[in-house]
Order: sequence, then C-alpha cells, then structure tokens
Amino acid sequence: MDQNYDVAVAGAGILGLAHAYHLAKRGRRVAVFERSAKACGASIRNFGMIWPIGQPPGAMHRMAMRSREIWLEVLQESGIWHERVGSLHLAYREDEAQVLSEFAQQAPSNGYDCALWSPAQVAHCAPMVRQSGLLTALWSPTEVCVDPRQAIAELPCWLNRRYSVEFHFGCAVTGYDAPHLQAGGRKWRVPHLYVCAGDDTQTLFPEVLQNAGMVRCKLQMLRSQPYPDRRLGPMLAAGLTLRHYRSFEVCPSLPALRRRVADEMPEYDRYGIHVMASQHGSGELTLGDSHEYEEEITPFDNPAIDALILDYLQTFLEAPDLQIASRWHGIYAKHPTHPFCVFRPTSNATLVTGVGGAGMTLSFGLAEQVVHENLL
Repeated sequence: MDQNYDVAVAGAGILGLAHAYHLAKRGRRVAVFERSAKACGASIRNFGMIWPIGQPPGAMHRMAMRSREIWLEVLQESGIWHERVGSLHLAYREDEAQVLSEFAQQAPSNGYDCALWSPAQVAHCAPMVRQSGLLTALWSPTEVCVDPRQAIAELPCWLNRRYSVEFHFGCAVTGYDAPHLQAGGRKWRVPHLYVCAGDDTQTLFPEVLQNAGMVRCKLQMLRSQPYPDRRLGPMLAAGLTLRHYRSFEVCPSLPALRRRVADEMPEYDRYGIHVMASQHGSGELTLGDSHEYEEEITPFDNPAIDALILDYLQTFLEAPDLQIASRWHGIYAKHPTHPFCVFRPTSNATLVTGVGGAGMTLSFGLAEQVVHENLL
C-alpha cells in the first residue's frame, strides 16, 4: 500500500482541478490522478472563455458569477495570464438586433450587467470588428479570457506549491472500493474519491454513467497565427450564437430568428455551428465551433465545418491575412436537460460530469457547491 490521502480526484481537467482546490482549501490532503502525461481533453480544447452571460438567469447565472469570482482570485494569486476583456454579441440583421434589445431590457431584473452599444462604441473598443452593416451590439463586462492550454498546464504546479496538492500524471484510476484506490498498477488508501473524468463513462462506475442519459458532443476549432500588434478587445460572438446559449431563451423574438437561420443557413444548423473568437496573450485568435452528437462523431474532422466557420467569421471580423496555424476537435459529455450531473454511487464516491461546453465557466462554482454539500 502506498501513501494515504484524505481524498483523491480522478481527472486533472478544469473540473478536477477546481475540486482539488476547494478540498485543499478546507485542509484536506489531496491527490489528483490523471491518466495522461498531462491533461489533454476538453479542458485545453476550448476558447478559454469564462462566460457568465451564456448561463440562464437564476441559479446557473449565479453559479457562473461565483465561479468567475473564484477564478479571478486563483488567477491573480497564481500569476496565470488572463484578461477581463468582457464580451460583445454583434447584430448585423434586424432580428438579431431585436433579440439583443429584448435581452438588454430584461437584463437588470435577471441579474446581468450589460448594455446595448452603437457601432461607434464598438469601433472604439473592438477595432477588428467589421463595421459594414453592423446595427448594434450587446456589451457585457463580466467575461474573462484565459489561455486554456496555459492555465490547465500551470494550475497543478500552483496547487502543489500553494496547497500541497499532489499530482500523479500518467496514472489512471481503474478501481475504487473504499478506502482502497487502484491507479497505475498501485494502491492507495483514500477515504473519498471525486471522479471528474470528462467524457469517460466506461472506467469508473459505468453502471451509473451509462444509464444517466449522458450524450457525447464533438466540436471543431481553429487557431490563427499570432496578431502581436492587434488586439481583439472583447471576446466576440454574433447572430448565430443567440441560438446556442440558454440565456437568450428569455427573448420573445428568438424563435423567429431560429427559423430564419434554419431556412437560410441549414448547414449551420446541421452541424450546430455558431462562431466566436477570443485572443490570448501571445496574439493568436481561437475560433470555432461546431456540435456533433453521438453517432455523428468520428475520429476524422470535417473540412467543410471549418470552411463554414471561417466563412461566417468574415461577416463580423476583419483579420488581415488570416492564416490557420492549428485545427483540432474536442469531445465533452453533456446531459440533454440538466446543466451538470452529480452522482453519489456510494457514500465514499462522488461523480461530477455533464457540464458540456460550460466547464471553464462553471467549474470553480460547481466544485465549491459539491464540496460544501459533501462536507456538511
């Protein structure tokens, strides 16, 4: 039997790191086990958007804002690059402008801090936005940009340095019969296990996860060459994004916009494409994305999806001499109706999964809630 820990976390993606953080802050001796040599799943394959404006009003938006608060504490203390750039949703069609107007009117009572901006205000703050045809934009100051590859790589070092969290990379957890944990062909004594294993539903407690109604989603994304002398400013989204985030479902005009997009742009509906852009410290633009589910998922990326993303990007972004430096896909698990799933298959094990594309936004707030409930 190897070392003993108070608690183990399976998975060193952002959800696992967030649980390790909250557990260690409460004085627990924590070990994180990651099957790969470094985290390489959905947590490093995203925009790096901490995106409260995408969460629906009420409990989920409050969780996102609390998560943002914790993120900022962690980022400031760790020194990891981040920018409080906010976000802009851009409207080039009348129905898009109407949805944004309806959202802005309801925003104060729903807990959102945002405002409609004129094209001139957008030009001042976001010089890479295409001005031709721009009607209005929704400005929100709450969104924060991180580089997910950097953040997920550097957080383990900081957690070890600051809270003595121990990390075992290249060491998959393959079994748990409390308090005995098996990982990497070795055994540990651990009274409690948190499983934050992303889209893996086969290894630990498969009987729980396979019957939970989870679905897997594949997204395709791209990164440009650096623009070291041009800054994007706020992270950007446009009309297609209004179909994607549940926050906009409060807008009466949204169904009509959905119908128009389905009629005019069926391929964007077919592949679940909405186009967003963020820029990290080194100047690259991260662009995407698409959504394919279950039987549609293959190991092979579809170049037609990338072309559709880039075509739509040109309708709202002026990026001279855009060159794509890298392309990739990510896969995450989500639930058709629940924003996240927490299972307790035994009194000693907690499974947290199904955050879908909101992992960067929700993880620190969700982990705080789960740990608090478990330690009551």
